[in-house]
Amino acid sequence: MTTNRQFKLAARPVGMPKRTDWTVVDEPVAEPKEGEVVVKVLYLSLDPAMRGWMNEGKSYIRPVEIGEVMRADSVGIVTASKSARFKTGDHVVGTLNVQQHAVVPEKAITRVDPRLAPLPVYLSTLGMPGMTAYFGLLETGKLKDGETVVVSGAAGAVGQVVGQIAKIKGCTVVGIAGGADKCKYVKEELGFDACIDYKAEDVKKALRTHCPKGIDVYFDNVGGDILEAALANLARHARIVVCGAISQYNNAGPMKGPANYLSLLVNRARMEGMVVFDFADRYAEAAKEMGGWMAQGKLKSREDIVEGLDDFPEKLLMLFRGENFGKLVLKVADA
Repeated sequence: MTTNRQFKLAARPVGMPKRTDWTVVDEPVAEPKEGEVVVKVLYLSLDPAMRGWMNEGKSYIRPVEIGEVMRADSVGIVTASKSARFKTGDHVVGTLNVQQHAVVPEKAITRVDPRLAPLPVYLSTLGMPGMTAYFGLLETGKLKDGETVVVSGAAGAVGQVVGQIAKIKGCTVVGIAGGADKCKYVKEELGFDACIDYKAEDVKKALRTHCPKGIDVYFDNVGGDILEAALANLARHARIVVCGAISQYNNAGPMKGPANYLSLLVNRARMEGMVVFDFADRYAEAAKEMGGWMAQGKLKSREDIVEGLDDFPEKLLMLFRGENFGKLVLKVADA
C-alpha cells in the first residue's frame, strides 16, 4: 500500500512561519471513488499567498483550518482513475496541496501537456502567477500602449510576467528588485528598460529619475515603503494594482499602510485590489495568448526549483527572505 506524506496545519503562525506550525503525517493513499482520480504530486507551487491562507479571518478565500492539509497548487501525474475524463499517465494541474498523493474529484484538475512546456511552467507563467500578471495588468490596471509601468518584485513569479507583457504592449517598464543579479536579469534577459535595486538605492529618488513624467501603472507585489515611494511618483490618472504585500505578511503587529494616500486624490488616481480567481472563466484565453508569446520568444519564464517535500517549511521561507529567483517551485518526486 502506498504511503502519503502530508503537511497539516498545526498552529496559526505569529510572524514568520516555523516548522512547528505544521504536523507531518503519513497515511495510506485512499482508493478513488467514482469520478475521482489519484494524482502523484510532482511539483508544488510555493507562493506568498500561502502565508495569508494560514491566518484566521475573512479573506478572498477561506483559511486553511487547523488539522487540514496545507493548501498548494501542484502539478502531477494520474496514477489511478475512476473518471471518464482522465486516464492513468495524464499530467494535471490543480490545488493538490502539500502532500505526495492527492485523491481529488475530476472537476478539481486540468490536463496539461508536458510536450508544450516543462511541467513547472504550468505553476508559473502558464499558471496562477501568469494569470495574475495578465489580468492584473490588462484588466485591473487598464494598461494602454506606450505608458510607463513600474512593478515591484520584478524578478519574482508575477513581476517577471507583468514587465514582459508591458514591454510587448509597447510600454516603458521599470522593475524594482533586490540585488544586482536580479536587476541585471530583469534588464538584460527580460528586457525591462530599468531596474531599481531597493537594497542599494533610494527607491523614491530612482523612480523620479526613471519615470520623469510619473508612473501610469504601478503593479504592487510588496507593499510597505516601496508602495509609499510609488505613490509619491504618480502620473495623472495613474492606476495602482494591489496584488500583494509580501513585505508585510509576517508582521507580528498591524500591517503598515501608506501615509501618503492623498496622492490618489491629487493625481485623480485609482488603487484597486485584484484576485486572480475573479477571472477563472477566462484562464484559457490568457493561456492561449501567453503561450503564443512564449512560442514567439517574446515571453520568458524562469522557475527556481528546489527539492524535497520534507523541507517544505524551510523552502517556503525563501519567499519572505527574497531568496527565490523567478517562480519558486518545490520538486516532490520524479514522474
